[in-house]
Amino acid sequence: MKIIILGTAYPYRGGLSAFNERLAYEFQNQGHEVEIYTFTHQYPNFLFPGKTQYSTEPAPENLKIVRKVHSYSPFNWFKVGREIKRKKPDLMITKFWLPFMAPCFGTIARIVRRNKHTRLVSILDNVIPHEHRIGDKIFVRYFIRPTDGFVAMSKSVLADLRLFTADKPAVFSPHPLYDHYGERLPREMALSLLNLNPDSHYVLFFGFIRGYKGLDLLLEAFADKRLKADGVKLIVAGEFYGDPEPYLKQIKDLQIEDRVVLCTDFIPDSEVNRYFSAADIVAQPYKTATQSGVTQIAFHFEKPMLVTNVGGLSEIVPDGKIGYVTEPDSKQIADALCKFFEEHHQEAFEKNIVEEKQKYAWSTFTDAIGNVLKK
Repeated sequence: MKIIILGTAYPYRGGLSAFNERLAYEFQNQGHEVEIYTFTHQYPNFLFPGKTQYSTEPAPENLKIVRKVHSYSPFNWFKVGREIKRKKPDLMITKFWLPFMAPCFGTIARIVRRNKHTRLVSILDNVIPHEHRIGDKIFVRYFIRPTDGFVAMSKSVLADLRLFTADKPAVFSPHPLYDHYGERLPREMALSLLNLNPDSHYVLFFGFIRGYKGLDLLLEAFADKRLKADGVKLIVAGEFYGDPEPYLKQIKDLQIEDRVVLCTDFIPDSEVNRYFSAADIVAQPYKTATQSGVTQIAFHFEKPMLVTNVGGLSEIVPDGKIGYVTEPDSKQIADALCKFFEEHHQEAFEKNIVEEKQKYAWSTFTDAIGNVLKK
């Protein structure tokens, strides 16, 4: 097929770009012709909470990335829509994560479908966002209407979709592995690269730091004296997407400064393997969620996980087999971490992950897209 992916890609950074680029490689490996249409302008600067939207890494090789989309310029939407319409791809895939993008994506989709050839499928990170804003439902409805079918990456997102459309084809297929961050390093090498003491144990909190991700719950859990006695430290690796002061004050008030390692710049792709290779377990103490790419990085590096019972996280982390599922409660989180280190579950969990991660191949995900097309 001739496929166009509409969404984030290089030179933009982060998980959205990583997903679209990896999906494009998978389609190319299967013999399809792929282009990614990405942004010249993704967010207005005042809406972007981080330091920069742009990657400092080299451009991905052997991918055709077209920078033509301006997310908040209606004149551009019509221009891009007409261009893709003329190209007549067999399939246009849109990665949807935020209602802000709905007017842009929904307008382009309406124009493209007029060629009466291109089928339109959306991969849904979210339908209803973690942080609600006025107009979200109107925008989401505008995006959904011209789209032919959907792949939801968690069952909760699939349920949210059904609030907007009851009859359009849709399937659930979990987030595939993020397997492009290099190989797992020996623990000692990773710790040396991060200047960390090999005599300690490490819990990793990874990714952009936002309120719904529950870092405050994890910090509170680390005040538990059992974790201190077991020599457990917390690595916080990721950029603050909001005011860091409440977290810094909490660390000070809890008197855990000597057990929290703050690496709060954006972590480039080339250094991700250091953090996961150094960690004994990856913690995602989210207060709300749909799914998370962090889980799939942990699968790639075969690291046990602690997740909370929100959204789709518990769907892919079998409790007691490859990690733990707790409620978003600091006492439960502390109890699970203590159990992990005191009962020495790491080796058994890692062996189970090797088998469990086979479910999340990229070919399985592209098959799910194919199933939507058949419907």
